[in-house]
Amino acid sequence: MDWDHTVILIPSLHPDDKLHTYVKDLLAHGFSRIVVVDDGSGPSYSHFFEELKQYPACEVLGYEVNQGKGYALKHGMRHVMNHYKDAAGVITADSDGQHTAHDCIKIGEAMIKHPDKLVLGSRDFSLGSIPPKSRFGNRTTSFFFKILYGSWLPDTQTGLRGISRELMPRIADIPGNRFEYEMNMLIHAAGWHIDFEIVPIDTIYLDDNVGTHFRPLHDSWRIYKLLFANFFKFASASALSTLLDHALFNMLDRWLVPSFFRYVNPFFAQVTLVSTVIARVCSSLFNYRVNKDFVFKVNKSRKSLLRYVVLVVLVMLASAFFVESLNVSLGMDKGIAKVIVDTVLFFINYRITKTWVFPSPDERSNKK
Repeated sequence: MDWDHTVILIPSLHPDDKLHTYVKDLLAHGFSRIVVVDDGSGPSYSHFFEELKQYPACEVLGYEVNQGKGYALKHGMRHVMNHYKDAAGVITADSDGQHTAHDCIKIGEAMIKHPDKLVLGSRDFSLGSIPPKSRFGNRTTSFFFKILYGSWLPDTQTGLRGISRELMPRIADIPGNRFEYEMNMLIHAAGWHIDFEIVPIDTIYLDDNVGTHFRPLHDSWRIYKLLFANFFKFASASALSTLLDHALFNMLDRWLVPSFFRYVNPFFAQVTLVSTVIARVCSSLFNYRVNKDFVFKVNKSRKSLLRYVVLVVLVMLASAFFVESLNVSLGMDKGIAKVIVDTVLFFINYRITKTWVFPSPDERSNKK
């Protein structure tokens, strides 16, 4: 295949001889457009980048101060959009040679075939050669990404990706300058209803991945903060609504309702029922407003209140049904069953609230 319309984009920080070897291998496999971004490696590493300039097919970009992998990727994509007008897209690859030229070809073929999809090179994490910390971290993020965003991605941390020219303008504007940018890319793509094309690739960890610039604690915190950011807001809104519901119920049940309705219609002798209904309506409206304005930040969402009410009723009915089913079929204690059922429903509720009750403008436009 002719790769003249595909650009290999390689962000690099503090490279070694593997970078030169990797670029030569890409050239040998027919790639004629390679862009390497020096992410502020400093003067002591300049000779590695100078070596690459001997190849007309390899362009070296850079800046003096380290900005992070995300910044380097976006810097490179903007350069490609401005200076490679006929490029079909970019294949992002790491500079240490872990992404083989053969796998880059597979990613390029998938990107050209599916320009509307984000192409991801996926390693096999069931292999024994995978470092335990990498296996655990990837499986954990894959699990929670599926729950929160609806797509199962076998390799959420892959740096080998195919981004078509069609997708590049939006991908290049996604926030994040360091390792968290790649997770943010996945989150935004899922929110925009961009499908993922998964391509199996070789699983290579050189020297147990000792050359990585990934900082386990600092960068993992950035990634998981992005992954759970909205969910934690959603959970906080639910917790506040529950506190409001209990506070209102106690105030109404103990003082306000008995005092106000003491001499009125006998129906209102059902103090607990009336207090429960009023408290639940008020707390639900509060929860709706907080989710709309603070969690999902949707200024205008037509019929969202109606959708919210429908969802609240459906979740309530589902909770009652499954708790009763577990109790009858398995003999499970209803208290334990309710904890399990409501925990699962809470995650489902978040997904439905995000995609149906309060869809973002991008989500709405992509559904049309």
